[in-house]
Amino acid sequence: MKMEIEEVGNCEALPLLSLNHVSLLCRSVRVSMRFYEDVLGFVPIKRPSSFKFTGAWFYNYGIGIHLIENPNIDEFDTCVNEERPINPKDNHISFQCTDVELVKKRLEERGMRYVTAVVEEGGIQVDQVFFHDPDGYMIELCDCENIPIIPISSCSFKPRGHSFKKAAPNKCGFMENVMMESLSTDMINFSF
Repeated sequence: MKMEIEEVGNCEALPLLSLNHVSLLCRSVRVSMRFYEDVLGFVPIKRPSSFKFTGAWFYNYGIGIHLIENPNIDEFDTCVNEERPINPKDNHISFQCTDVELVKKRLEERGMRYVTAVVEEGGIQVDQVFFHDPDGYMIELCDCENIPIIPISSCSFKPRGHSFKKAAPNKCGFMENVMMESLSTDMINFSF
């Protein structure tokens, strides 16, 4: 059987708008619901009644969390009966926060284990706190907004609006242009 691989290098990026939700398997929806509500401040929202499996949907901070109950999740986890090490280089979901010290205090009040890290770049410091949810998924809370987002792409910015000037041809994709436009808008907002 011969498998053909389609070349995608020259294709435009998909027309994405934003991250909608993260879906997570959990052993107990009830336990995970308490965590995402009480610890992270997510709000339960209605999920489609056509689903024939146990789950819950949450929303806050511009993103959804979808929990799907799978009591057999332990079959796929080799270290379920051990305390998982908290490794900042593991897969994780990251949320920006306004007060890392308050985050640490609240986690301590709940008796939750966490580790901290500091990232420094050009005199700017970002504080990070990493911990696990009830099913071992890594969560990061940080003040990451301190580091500016600077695209590596060599694309020049081309506004998507109308212009009286004839623009030079742009070889960038839609998303590069959206990112550059957003970055430019943010820079304008910062300067005022």
